[in-house]
Amino acid sequence: MNDQAEALRNLVSIREQLSTPKATRIITVTSGKGGVGKSNFSLNFALSLQRRGFSVLLFDADIGMANIDVLLGTPAEYNLFHLLKREKTIWDIVQTGPGGLKFIAGGSGFKDLIRLSEEELEYFADQIGKLHGHFDFLLFDTGAGLSKETLRFITAAEETIVITTPEPTSITDAYALIKMVKTMGHEVQFRLVVNRVADEKEGRQTANNIQQVASKYLNLELPLLGFVPDDSHVMKAVKRQSALFLSYPDSQANRGIERIASAYLAEEKAEGGGAKGFLQRMRRLWK
Repeated sequence: MNDQAEALRNLVSIREQLSTPKATRIITVTSGKGGVGKSNFSLNFALSLQRRGFSVLLFDADIGMANIDVLLGTPAEYNLFHLLKREKTIWDIVQTGPGGLKFIAGGSGFKDLIRLSEEELEYFADQIGKLHGHFDFLLFDTGAGLSKETLRFITAAEETIVITTPEPTSITDAYALIKMVKTMGHEVQFRLVVNRVADEKEGRQTANNIQQVASKYLNLELPLLGFVPDDSHVMKAVKRQSALFLSYPDSQANRGIERIASAYLAEEKAEGGGAKGFLQRMRRLWK
């Protein structure tokens, strides 16, 4: 009888776990300027998280410059344009790319739809809310710079990864983006990734430069997630229209992103409300 009772309790416990939606973490990836490898990082970071057993949905939110489907060599039949026009639901536009990665293409038409009515924004928010519990991570790859639309994604997400390179203009623009968000009064958890570094010393020095300024003038802690070596394999993968993670898994750049994924997962994460929290913040911020 005791064995039967224990088995019954275990069965009930399993059923409760299966019926409880998983917490979906919302991450925005952005940069102060274009050409720093932001979309490539987003794509391969998503695949690295997936390799570790997590379900990931990569959302191409780069208005006017959406290119995740191009990087994957997988033309998307439907994209965000079809969702906003209410021709398709959120589930209709979720595509499956190489490696089994789920993604939503932005579509060139999204640029014409950035001035959405309140009703359209409400519909968009409701559709995003339907993703709650279905993925471990929802990763938004936004446009470079601080447009109104990018700001909305940054402030609605739980945390934002800022991509920079050691180039002075990239450092300046990354800091300017962070400063603008901070001075607007938004509380955002920023993480820093330095891309295309010559070596570890350059990566840490670049991060240190931004961290010191952010601490002194913004009273802001800016944790470094890691850095990605400058690597010719990245461009080779782009030309092949294949993810670096899939084409050159042993490349220095991919190993760098793998280390960043491990560092990210090792961090203690505060409960942020997942997709439901994102939905609430989006509605509040986009009015």
